[in-house]
Amino acid sequence: MEHAVFRRFWYPVMPMSELKQGPRRFELLGQALALFLDDDGVPAALEDRCCHRTARLSLGEVCDNAIACPYHGWRYNREGQCVLVPQMPDRDPGPKRRVKAFSCREKYGYAWVALEQPLFDIPDFPEAVDDSFVLIHEFYEEWRVSGLRVMENELDMAHPSYVHLGTFGSPEHLVAEDAKIEEFPGGFHYTGRLGVKQAHHAQDRNNERFLDCSWYAPFICRLRINYADGPAHVIINCQVPLAHNRSQVVQFCFQEDDGTGIDEAAILAFDRKVTLEDKHVLESTDADVPLDPRDERHMVSDKPGLVMRRMIQALIEDHETRAVTFQ
Repeated sequence: MEHAVFRRFWYPVMPMSELKQGPRRFELLGQALALFLDDDGVPAALEDRCCHRTARLSLGEVCDNAIACPYHGWRYNREGQCVLVPQMPDRDPGPKRRVKAFSCREKYGYAWVALEQPLFDIPDFPEAVDDSFVLIHEFYEEWRVSGLRVMENELDMAHPSYVHLGTFGSPEHLVAEDAKIEEFPGGFHYTGRLGVKQAHHAQDRNNERFLDCSWYAPFICRLRINYADGPAHVIINCQVPLAHNRSQVVQFCFQEDDGTGIDEAAILAFDRKVTLEDKHVLESTDADVPLDPRDERHMVSDKPGLVMRRMIQALIEDHETRAVTFQ
């Protein structure tokens, strides 16, 4: 994560529901952020320090469309410009009284931040504009794992027969069938099918998953799971990099309503059990993921992860200008 190119992507750093309670702090790639909503309910992100005496702006409050420092009340707009020094109300604060501002926007119920000019836009998920699907927010929590390890795991169809025997995994189906990858700028589309012990939260009999997935560099995966006789379940897993070995897991899903209704509690319970099975193993892996394929051993089903590593390596080489030092 020391490569500066990772600063050039959008990350869903904070649920909008939390920002409605007031300013919040978040550290993205070592950069401390003060997140807040302006008077129009639009999220903003500034560096979390006042340019006066370095107090955390995230401890302050929103006043007149600006965030006020808790120490002396200096107010900053969403562009990071100080607009009021209460002790000198008749004086223009001037352009030198300012803090860094970062690109910030709302999508899918989260405030997304890019620390530098993003290389790609936030992905558009087709289910988000399909009235037959309902958006369900699932998990927002920290894991001690590299984001790329989780991305590889999402499209690793060889691990369910070992890791997920308590949920959907079947020892009779060790790999996906008919797996195909089609690359596009900044990611790829993955299709295949996998036999499972349990199709989803609402079915107990054996079935088959038809996979229609997409990976978006560096750490967003859309995993659409279709069944021959049941509603589609679309998991969006995002890994927000905090440091070398820590990621904020942001997961939400789109559940298809096939006319039988949606049991959100059952969906959350099933997906929770699956993610905890993954977490147990993933947190035991090394934080540094070698992009050179010669540094680890592989098998045929590892192809999605190897394509991720190759594409990330290319992004680093194409856009690298400097390294980022974590404190």
